[in-house]
Amino acid sequence: MTNYFNKFLNNYILTSIIAIVGGKLFIILYIPVPWLSGPLLAVTLFKNFLKREFTWKVQFRNFGLLIIGYTIGLSLTKSTFKNIIAQLPFMFFLTFILLSLSIIIALLISRLFKIDYNTSLLASLPGGLSQVIVIAEETKKVNLEIVTVSQSIRLILIVIITPLIVKLSVSPSTNILKQDSPIDTENIKIFPSIFIFLATSFIFIIILKKIKAPTPYLLGPIIGTTILQLLGIKGPELSYIIENGAQTLIGIHIGLMLNLSKITNKKKILLSSFSSAMLLLISSTMLSLLLIFLQPINQSTSLLSLAPGGIDQMGIISREVNANLAIVSSYQIFRLLSIFLIIPFIAKFLDE
Repeated sequence: MTNYFNKFLNNYILTSIIAIVGGKLFIILYIPVPWLSGPLLAVTLFKNFLKREFTWKVQFRNFGLLIIGYTIGLSLTKSTFKNIIAQLPFMFFLTFILLSLSIIIALLISRLFKIDYNTSLLASLPGGLSQVIVIAEETKKVNLEIVTVSQSIRLILIVIITPLIVKLSVSPSTNILKQDSPIDTENIKIFPSIFIFLATSFIFIIILKKIKAPTPYLLGPIIGTTILQLLGIKGPELSYIIENGAQTLIGIHIGLMLNLSKITNKKKILLSSFSSAMLLLISSTMLSLLLIFLQPINQSTSLLSLAPGGIDQMGIISREVNANLAIVSSYQIFRLLSIFLIIPFIAKFLDE
């Protein structure tokens, strides 16, 4: 029992050390969002090249999501909701286009790599990784291995490449448009007010889990914190140490998703997954240029709003590059909910 515990503990320590070294290295190299992308890439490489299992609990990821959800909720104030409401028609329009493009990309990948269309379609959906995998498990005639690997690779590439695109596309002198950091910076003591927000967040986490809503540990704190903010109860900002720690927890979790040793047809699956991810990234980047043309928002906000990643990852990157966190989160949440509502109908269609 003692040997098992020591082995278990050593695995956690090793995983943490690799993640921290990855984050520090990315800081030295001036790579954007180092505490998300650094641990993610370091853990992915070590896991697959050392060919050993790294231990990490999903509860750590959930704790990181809770912190990020709280941070996103702080950005959703009464004033920002006016801007979000103005964006709704564009959310409908651009989400519809992006999902339509993902369907076309799935068809292209299906024919190019001789993969059945059902599998290719679920593998190409932009966002909602865990939800897509669950649907894939419940859908007949779908290769779960390809869906899982494709979704994992897409997420890893988006987290690493998107910040670089943002950094290259935005000049240092560019002004952040119309208060792209709407979080109230008033100095509020973290204790005891943080307990009110934690309690409210956990209440909504429980409710969302009961109704089987997507990513409850992220959406719960967002909803709870937003409601308290709208009621006039201001939440304290968290230190960068806490936020960086949350990024690391999430980065490690994403990095451990990809297990190359379990892939049967590596060349075909990896190439098709990479192609699908890059086509989605190119499509979303082109759409972000359209959004800039249609709406007075800057490049970083537009890119992150339409990037085919997750709410938590894009929220983290938004904070790091000083994009409009409220708008980015709104676009990402809208797409997640759209996929969550659409996928069951797609799955039913695929089963027929």
